[in-house]
Amino acid sequence: MTELLESLRATLGAAHVLTEGDRSAWEVDWRRRWRGKALAVVRPGSTEEVAAVVRLCVQHGTAVVPQGGNTGLVGGGVPDDSGTQVLLSLQRLNRVREIDAANLTLTAEAGCVLQVLQEAAQAQGLLLPLSLAAEGSCTIGGNMATNAGGTQVLRWGNARELCLGLEVVTAAGDIWQGLSGLRKDNTGYDLRDLFIGSEGTLGIITAATLKLAPLPAATTTALAACNTLKDCVDLLARARAHLGAGLTGFEVMGAFALELVARHFPALPRPLPDAPWAVLLEHSDTESEAHSRERFEAVLGAALEDGVASDAVIAENLAQSRALWHVRESIPLAQAEEGLNIKHDISVPVSAIPAFVKQADAALQSAYPGVRLVNFGHLGDGNLHYNVQAPVGEDGARFLAEEEHRVNTIVFDAVAAYGGSFSAEHGIGALKRDELAQRKSPVALALMRQIKTALDPLGLLNPGRVL
Repeated sequence: MTELLESLRATLGAAHVLTEGDRSAWEVDWRRRWRGKALAVVRPGSTEEVAAVVRLCVQHGTAVVPQGGNTGLVGGGVPDDSGTQVLLSLQRLNRVREIDAANLTLTAEAGCVLQVLQEAAQAQGLLLPLSLAAEGSCTIGGNMATNAGGTQVLRWGNARELCLGLEVVTAAGDIWQGLSGLRKDNTGYDLRDLFIGSEGTLGIITAATLKLAPLPAATTTALAACNTLKDCVDLLARARAHLGAGLTGFEVMGAFALELVARHFPALPRPLPDAPWAVLLEHSDTESEAHSRERFEAVLGAALEDGVASDAVIAENLAQSRALWHVRESIPLAQAEEGLNIKHDISVPVSAIPAFVKQADAALQSAYPGVRLVNFGHLGDGNLHYNVQAPVGEDGARFLAEEEHRVNTIVFDAVAAYGGSFSAEHGIGALKRDELAQRKSPVALALMRQIKTALDPLGLLNPGRVL
């Protein structure tokens, strides 16, 4: 290992090969659930340096764990505790290489923070539609590697739909130049789609070319209260029918989720009386704010008249809009304040969501009387963060440690019954690897293993993740 470390220092400079001191920023995951120990944290500053690091690690048979902003939720970007793996941080690859306004594309390196890219596009009068809660710290390489979702998937799709091309360092240390601004390129297997969502197990994404769109003339936010989850689904259908592609956000929040926000962040607004469910809607208009508001008023007015919604409010300005979104984005933080919990990132067809929730709620209450369910998420695309908090008075850490497997089985069995997925947008990582082995079809798993063997025959890229 000494020879490898010396070669890494000669390649990157000693300042970018960290073997001592506090490395918790790289070795501990965002949830503080996974704690590893790397042989070294290396910080290459270019794609060529990434390739050189991989080649050196291959020569010494050393595993490489790629990491972006370290905001993942499934233990996919931190090393194990063996002290033998190289943690490869991509944060120094942080250059915007090109914004092609005429082609509506942006090309950026993997370490660029998502919010920085959003602002770079906005400065050109353009929109980068990918948006998620961690956008102030997550990086575009990680977004591509996990096929990130977020709040605007119902309009723009996941990261995969927004990516036109990639630059990737292979497991052999070669550089695949697949950056392209083309929307049509039918020249064989789509390697881009192979690397997107592979969580660093097939190659290391070093840059991406992304789709942009014109900035909307106005964006309007509204909050509606509903008595049942079926009413929320009905409101979604109405909003889609009347707003079309202008509907860019549709988030659902259960009463207990909002109760936690009110308890732990009392300064945040509560513009509507308490209700079983609240829906946050966003409409982006190509004409004007007045036109956007008028269309919202028509949709919500009809929903109120028909009893689909029990109350509603439309943000009057940008500050109010941001305040409403802040409430939604504070739910995970409020959960953390309440104590450890069992998190789920599931998806089912939108039409099946009420039935799924009814079945899963009943099964969990039967198994754990008094269990508290924190249900919120992206109803517009069928993705719920269906989280389970221990009953009042129970130790959250004990509940997580001792009951997680049983709780997961209850939830994931209900997900399967409605044709859903137990991992909608967070990925597999190490946390859900065993679940994937049990629930993915044998044919699919065999194909995935064949792909892994073909592209990473030595098994040195992010081992122990996904498969």
